[in-house]
Amino acid sequence: MIKAPLLRFILCLSFGLSFGLAAASAAAGATLDQVKQRGYLNCGSNPGLAGFGLPDSNGNWTGLDVDFCRAVAAAIFDDPNKVKFIPLTAKDRFTALQSGEVDVLAHNTTWTVSREAGQGLLFTGVNYYDGQGFMIHNKLNISSALELSGASICVQQGTTSELNLADFFHSHQMQYESVTFATSDEALKAYDTGRCDAFTTDSSALYIERLKLANPDQNVILPEIISKEPFSPAVRQGDDQWFNIVKWVNFAMLDAEEAGITSKNVDEKMSSDDPTARRLLGVEGDFGQSLGLTKDWAYRIIKQVGNYGESFDRNLGSGSKLGIKRGINSLWTRGGIQYAPPVR
Repeated sequence: MIKAPLLRFILCLSFGLSFGLAAASAAAGATLDQVKQRGYLNCGSNPGLAGFGLPDSNGNWTGLDVDFCRAVAAAIFDDPNKVKFIPLTAKDRFTALQSGEVDVLAHNTTWTVSREAGQGLLFTGVNYYDGQGFMIHNKLNISSALELSGASICVQQGTTSELNLADFFHSHQMQYESVTFATSDEALKAYDTGRCDAFTTDSSALYIERLKLANPDQNVILPEIISKEPFSPAVRQGDDQWFNIVKWVNFAMLDAEEAGITSKNVDEKMSSDDPTARRLLGVEGDFGQSLGLTKDWAYRIIKQVGNYGESFDRNLGSGSKLGIKRGINSLWTRGGIQYAPPVR
């Protein structure tokens, strides 16, 4: 015979497990359902960084992260335009995601343990590898960041750039004055007007921001890269299905480039006998169903947005004004470190 205290414990444990499973079941797919019912995706975006996220005077958004959100919308709705881009500052971006104001954060955000484990987020996969650098006025006549001791540095607050700056100067036993601003535009403007000796942010952004200066040629970007900045979209913890969808959108774009499938030849590839292409495009298997999507989810992405290389080239690379080289963001088969798991 089971004694009363033990029986109560077993009943409570059973109820707790049942409640937990029921709650988990209820949470599963909640974000996807909400997005479908709403009829569009809410994408948290950087409103001021050319190449990653930037609206024009007519409200048309472009950028690598913008393309990513359009790809998520294409996978869900078969329409890359069913996205509402919500401009967020670096300071407000995590709160907006945590509160449910946005469904996904695509904001050139660095993946760190404190952000993921400490703020209830999940990063879905690196879509751009970067590192922090420095831009200085030519009149300083220096060629290395190691010569910046005693300098004033303009930096955006609430970013990893602020923390990396402190680490760099501490590790090299140098003094500096940190001049912080709420937005990158404010920090850049202060630097341009001479408030600071140097401006620091991600290396890709330095090349972008230099174009905005009154006299770009009077500024130089120093060679040192002082940090690892793996940029990744992020979602809230607690919805595995949504996490998987957003994660595999990124992987599908990379796998498509590796397989040589582009927006221009994707229809032709539908009749290919290559098993990799057939699985990715939904000709064989039903991998989309396990994600809560259709069989042609990846076809939709590639046809309407393109593969990773296409997006990179038109926003950051040879097809853009920026002309940033792929470098480590090349595929692993071409000397870079971009690598995606297979669809199989």
